[in-house]
Amino acid sequence: MNSEFMMRTIAGRDATIVNVCDAELVGTTVKGEGLVIDISKEYYGGELVGARDALMMIKKSNVANLVGKRIVNIVVREDLAAEGAVKFVGKTAFLLIYRFT
Repeated sequence: MNSEFMMRTIAGRDATIVNVCDAELVGTTVKGEGLVIDISKEYYGGELVGARDALMMIKKSNVANLVGKRIVNIVVREDLAAEGAVKFVGKTAFLLIYRFT
């Protein structure tokens, strides 16, 4: 499977956070609705992964922070989040998933 997403995992004592974005978005700035969001390598960078590996980590995480049309569409298609939960800044899709245990 092609490496098409950038993924950074942050593991804590009680929670795992995964940041995933469409790879081409790293290093860009998204503007819209009075917001300016930097999609930085420091925050989203880590490793290039394919959809299978990204989904595996999203399913294991307590918090998933997702940016980009491709990763968000995959997650919605896999029924990991509702389409109504997707937000947009400009034309860029954003989705946060929280799992409480």
